[in-house]
Amino acid sequence: MKEIVTTILFLIAVIDPVGSVPVYLEATKHFDRFHKRKIAIRASFVAFIILLFFIVIGQLILEGMEISLDAFQVSGGVILFLFALTMIFGDGKPESEKHLISDYKHVTIFPVAIPSIASPGAIMAVVLMTDNHKYSLEQQVITTILVLVVILLTCLLLLAANMVQKRIGEYGITVISKIMGLILASYAVQSILDGLKDFFHF
Repeated sequence: MKEIVTTILFLIAVIDPVGSVPVYLEATKHFDRFHKRKIAIRASFVAFIILLFFIVIGQLILEGMEISLDAFQVSGGVILFLFALTMIFGDGKPESEKHLISDYKHVTIFPVAIPSIASPGAIMAVVLMTDNHKYSLEQQVITTILVLVVILLTCLLLLAANMVQKRIGEYGITVISKIMGLILASYAVQSILDGLKDFFHF
């Protein structure tokens, strides 16, 4: 149970559902209520399919390229750490991704589904969390279900986006994103240390 709670908290940190709210609001500001709901549901579905693809195929691609798990774990940790730093010290996820909106007719895929929900950090994280050499099939299935749970949570937040923004405001969303960045940075450092430990057989 403790591992499930830890995994959910980590997935919430790396996917950052709250941080996707202002991106979604900006991307859908020219749509009516019906189409806003449609975009929220479709974007969440697409994001889950993207993450599921990397859960299933990600490691096979790495092994096909003869990249060792230790190397991927260290490089993945570095990328996650850099991603976390942008969340902590940068403009924040919402502001940076708002600038990616150039076509309001195709916002479901970009930037709402990717990179706002299925971010590069989230993709890297799910690959690391479903490593075939470290986790059993049962554990990987549980992780996949938890990813779905967090995506559903994200979808619910997007459907209630206007209320969420009104309650906590842009400032509150930014603060939450930075806290998520701190959690993600800690996980990234641990991933790097684990990769180095396994490589050097400490």
